[in-house]
Amino acid sequence: MDYIKALEEQLGRTAIKEFLPLQPGDVPDTYADVDQLMQDVHYKPETTVPEGIKRFVAWYREYYGVQG
Repeated sequence: MDYIKALEEQLGRTAIKEFLPLQPGDVPDTYADVDQLMQDVHYKPETTVPEGIKRFVAWYREYYGVQG
């Protein structure tokens, strides 16, 4: 829901949400640990989800000529 909220804030509109039961293949929880990956590739993301979505929406609007 954090992703949807961030998109809503950047787009200035509320998403129409239709909540359904879990579908085949849905993953209810994940416990990924990427510490070893960050050590191996010497990279740690520093962009937060809200900032990344803000940048993406700005790029998308500019690239496709979409008004805000």
